Amino acid sequence: MDGRLRFLTCGSVDDGKSTLIGRLLYDTKQIFDDQFQALEKDSARFGTQGAVPDLALLVDGLQAEREQGITIDVAYRFFATPERAFIVADTPGHEQYTRNMATGASTADAAVVLVDARKGLLTQTRRHTRIVALMGVRQVVLAVNKMDLTDWSESAFRAIADEYTAFAQGLGLTAVQSIPLSALTGDNLTQSSTHTPWYAGPTLLQWLETVPAGQEETQGPMRLPVQLVLRPHAEFRGYCGRIAQGTLRTGDAVRVLPSGVSSTVQQVFVGEQALPQAQTGDSVCITLADERDVSRGDVLCAADAAPLEVAEQFHAHLLWLHEQALIPGRPYWLQLHHRTVSATVSSIRHRIDPNSGAELAARELQMNDIAEVHLNLDRPLPFAPYDENRPLGAFILIDRLSNATVGAGMLDFALRRDHNLHWQQLSVNKAARAALKHQPPRCVWFTGLSGSGKSTLANLLEKRLHAQGHHTYVLDGDNVRHGLNRDLGFAEADRAENIRRVAEVARLMVDAGLIVLVSFISPYRAEREFARSLFAPGEFLEVFVDTPLEECERRDPKGIYARARAGQIPNFTGISSPYEPPIAPDLRLSTPGSSPEALLEPVLELLQSNGQCGE
Repeated sequence: MDGRLRFLTCGSVDDGKSTLIGRLLYDTKQIFDDQFQALEKDSARFGTQGAVPDLALLVDGLQAEREQGITIDVAYRFFATPERAFIVADTPGHEQYTRNMATGASTADAAVVLVDARKGLLTQTRRHTRIVALMGVRQVVLAVNKMDLTDWSESAFRAIADEYTAFAQGLGLTAVQSIPLSALTGDNLTQSSTHTPWYAGPTLLQWLETVPAGQEETQGPMRLPVQLVLRPHAEFRGYCGRIAQGTLRTGDAVRVLPSGVSSTVQQVFVGEQALPQAQTGDSVCITLADERDVSRGDVLCAADAAPLEVAEQFHAHLLWLHEQALIPGRPYWLQLHHRTVSATVSSIRHRIDPNSGAELAARELQMNDIAEVHLNLDRPLPFAPYDENRPLGAFILIDRLSNATVGAGMLDFALRRDHNLHWQQLSVNKAARAALKHQPPRCVWFTGLSGSGKSTLANLLEKRLHAQGHHTYVLDGDNVRHGLNRDLGFAEADRAENIRRVAEVARLMVDAGLIVLVSFISPYRAEREFARSLFAPGEFLEVFVDTPLEECERRDPKGIYARARAGQIPNFTGISSPYEPPIAPDLRLSTPGSSPEALLEPVLELLQSNGQCGE
């Protein structure tokens, strides 16, 4: 028999997941969860030492967890039969907890999808099944629950099973087992039911005992993502991680990616024991025969096999998990195996309707949306398509400001277009251009509400610097929208792209040795942080022109705030669209009661303190 099976239960709300798990735990009489071991020992409550809790109490306990909000995390239950041990991920059915269901599916070997026989397939049933398929789970059972409430109708069961099978086949799930059951009464759960003489298939437990376990790739060349470089003393340098594929042996030749250098495995440790070899899924620490530059996030591969692909642009499937929408062009952290890099979703190819599978146009993604996207990373990474290897193809997206996990995805393939692009090496570099101009290049980024005084300050600063002989240029929001960004509107996605383009232009200007002054509302912190990330330390100076909204409206010479208040200008920052003030700007200017000339002095002082510019 295969080893321990990890499976999840999923489906819509009130389809009976908690009852099914409670019944399985009760009927198998093997409860490894500490909570239930404690209940067994509570002789005062249950009467006799070691008694199995009453099923109703067990299910009530699971339901109490739901009511107490414990659905925020996936609950893992443990039980066993003489044939096999099981770990079941008890995932909530509510739409707002879809991220928890995806977490459970990410490590599962099999999925039990529950359906209420009276309701049939619901939107959440289909969404969960799509996520199961995306996560690479191929062993699926459709548990048509509450059959006792339909008088064990064979026709009702067949209609649901046929509809689900057709739906699942369209997702690549070609071997779905459908089982009519009642989790409450236990029919067809662990014992065959007398109520379904027309059903000749396995019980749910029989299916779980015989389904193959282990989604990990045991076949194929060795792949070891490095999680930790261990150097307790000068004579020992070990590379630790969990083998994602294949067999690793002492004496094997290995290649390090992405660098491509080679070496030979000297020792293999599993725990503290040196072994001649280790297998897929083993956590190991290895030493190499040569000193090599190996870092966390590198991947060790069998040198005699075709190497993993290395790329920085990808086609991927993405499940968006956060209340704040995904905006193409907005920077996130992407974590792939043990490497974290900066990444953006360059485009949303389409959003997938969870019911029909239709490919829908989308400019942004809302929570629980599933989509196909293109990703841009700031550096190339070794990977394998998710369908071939989960550990090397699964990634998460992380918000750069809050560190919250906002998306989970699966890499499909590399976009070949980046293989044909290479940096052209130029003889004259930024330092040489700056030396010719006798100035350190800088980007001074003015941010604030419309009417705050950004453009006035940028214009005054350029006049002062120009008079002192400095080489400058002003990128003003309105001016740039007349040309480079004339195709962009003012929706959140357009604003993100507006700032991305301007930041890239400002970076090129700094590379040319200029002092570039950027005057943009730039309302979102994420885009401003992205802009900062393009520059070397000290080159990017964020100046927050902090003018209250009331003052901006009072100054309003063009009447745009009045029009925005009247609803004539949609997505207007400060009125119908948010402004996220900087948390730690390089300089904050409080404008009420100060003249532009007075406000200019601290800006000049900031420049002087960052390279003697502006003297």
